[in-house]
Amino acid sequence: MLESPRRPERPVLTIGNFDGLHRGHRAITEVVRTRAAALAGTAVVYTFDPHPRKVLQGEHAPGMLLTLDQKLELFEAAGMDLVVLEPFDAAFAATPPERFVRECIHEHIGPKEVYVGYDFHFGKDREGSMRLLTEMGPHLGFSVTVIPEVTVDGRDVNSTRIRTLLAEGEVAEAAALLGRAYAVRGEVVRGDQRGRTLGFPTLNLARESEILPCDGVYAGHVRFLDAGDPAPGTALPAVTNVGRRPTFKDHEPSAAEAHLLDFEGEVYGRHIELSFSHRIREERKFEGPEALREQIARDADEARRLLGA
Repeated sequence: MLESPRRPERPVLTIGNFDGLHRGHRAITEVVRTRAAALAGTAVVYTFDPHPRKVLQGEHAPGMLLTLDQKLELFEAAGMDLVVLEPFDAAFAATPPERFVRECIHEHIGPKEVYVGYDFHFGKDREGSMRLLTEMGPHLGFSVTVIPEVTVDGRDVNSTRIRTLLAEGEVAEAAALLGRAYAVRGEVVRGDQRGRTLGFPTLNLARESEILPCDGVYAGHVRFLDAGDPAPGTALPAVTNVGRRPTFKDHEPSAAEAHLLDFEGEVYGRHIELSFSHRIREERKFEGPEALREQIARDADEARRLLGA
C-alpha cells in the first residue's frame, strides 16, 4: 500500500481524489480489482495528498470526509494492491495535462488499463479532459474506460452531497451513499468529567477528522485502533452527543463525546474511530443536571434499540 520505486507488474490503474471513497468510487475500484485479477496484474490507485482543493482553495476548501489513514485502509479493504500517493502543491498543480499523462501515468506507472470516473479532469486548471486521455492512452499503450455515475434515489453519488447530508444530520442517508456509516477518528482525552457525575461517563474526542455531523445525539460504534484493552479492532455500541453542551456551557465549539453502552473502563489516550449510524434527536438545553440525566438514559435505551445492542 505504499509507493514503489519500480513499476508494478501489469498495472490496472484508477486516478482521482476519492474523498469519502463512497459507492461511486467503489464502483471504480471494484472494476480495477477484477481486471487486475483477470490479468494477474496489480490493482493501482493514483491519488493526491493533500487534496488539490486544499492547495487551490485554501481556507475556502471544503472539509474532507476521510483522514489519510482511513482512505488508505479503505483502499486496502477494497482490494487495491498499491497506492501511489502524489504530494500535491502549487508546482504540481501547474503540470500541463499532456505532461501529466506522459510522465506521471505512462512513465512512472506504465498501466495496461486505466479506469476513471465520469467527471474526471486533470492537469493545470483541470484542463485535461477525458477526450485527451482517451486519445493519448492508446499511443502510450493503455486503454481508457470511463465508469458511469452511480445513483441513489435518482441522484448521483458524490462527496458534496454527502457533506450536505452530514451538515443536516442525515447520517443514515449519508451511509447509504458511502456504503458504510460515516466515522471520525481521534484520541480519547480528559474532559470535565461531567458525564461521569451524571452516571454516563463519556469519551471526549480530540478529533483528527475535519467534519462532524451537525449538532445532535446519535447512535453508532466506537472502534479501538491501537494496542490496549479493549483490543484493537474491538467495536462497542455507543450513544454520542455532538454539540456545545448548552445545559452547562454556551459558545463552545462543537465537539463529540461518546458514552459506551454497558462498558466500564479507562481508555484515555486510546486512538478510536467513532461512527454515526442513526440520529436520535437534536441537541437541546435542559433545566438542570437531573433532567439531562433522565434524557441521556432514554437516549441510551434508544441507541440500544437502533443498534440491536
